[in-house]
Amino acid sequence: MTTPPINVLFLCTHNSARSILAEATLSHVGQGRFKGFSAGSSPRENQQPHPLGLQALREAGIATEGLRSKAWDEFALPEAPHMDLVITVCDSAAGEQCPFWPGHPATAHWGYADPSAVEGSDAQRLDAFRRTLIAIRYRLDLLVALPAGQIDRLVLQQKARELAAS
Repeated sequence: MTTPPINVLFLCTHNSARSILAEATLSHVGQGRFKGFSAGSSPRENQQPHPLGLQALREAGIATEGLRSKAWDEFALPEAPHMDLVITVCDSAAGEQCPFWPGHPATAHWGYADPSAVEGSDAQRLDAFRRTLIAIRYRLDLLVALPAGQIDRLVLQQKARELAAS
């Protein structure tokens, strides 16, 4: 019998940059043990993942197929996948009133600067997405390295919160 993956939901305001980077990266490095999801507290109408974020992911060899911006309400529905861990990746989403998450998942906050707010040339803006992706990947590599037998809700929450300081 196989163990179901640990589902991690990454939240940001618009679900176009940081949370999308985290979703795709965790699904890539999770080795089947972890599955990434993402959502936003208030994605704009017709919001799409940021093109520079998608480019940074593709350059890193991470699949971008199926990535889309979505509201976090989608994950509070009864038919939504069960989340084991919910991580906010922007400070504004961390301060917002989140919906009720079925199953009371572990929570943590990993703040990252918004790469889509960087001004400058296309190369400078792409570099901001690359740097954010590297920072996210660092923490996710540490998360997926946790021993499988030692992951329960409280340990997951403690470790995710400790990783916020790294």
